[in-house]
Amino acid sequence: MRMSEGVEWAAHVVLLLHWLQEDDPAPVSVARLAESYDLPAPYLGKQVQALSRAGITESVAGKHGGIRLARPADQITLMDLVAAIEGTTEAFVCTEIRQQGMNADRPARDFRRPCSIAHAMRQAELAWRRELAATTVADLSADVAHSIRQDARRHFQRA
Repeated sequence: MRMSEGVEWAAHVVLLLHWLQEDDPAPVSVARLAESYDLPAPYLGKQVQALSRAGITESVAGKHGGIRLARPADQITLMDLVAAIEGTTEAFVCTEIRQQGMNADRPARDFRRPCSIAHAMRQAELAWRRELAATTVADLSADVAHSIRQDARRHFQRA
């Protein structure tokens, strides 16, 4: 399965917002976030809108507005981020081609059991989704060196 780069961008932005909000809950502009990673602001803005629709971030209007996390980092999972950006559609959809062509004349009773290929694909996807759902932004943050978090905070203090 291939995910769009928007998932990576969203994950980094959410992680960065978490680090920044540990010290200061003030919102950050999407333009500033985009500049921090050398990303195009309009495209990052679309990812942030998807995060907002999913309740992961929230917008704050006004002169000093921007975005911030809508809930704590330990309540935001990688699955939340993937679902916000990519949607919740299953990666594999069985179209039952086994009932076509050379098997078109076989009785329906031969196909009562689910397709073993579809079953295996579904099990793999469920395992993948469970793993993403078990990993929070707080978990990710804990795996990042303290110096990297500090450098990110300093970067935003200079602005």
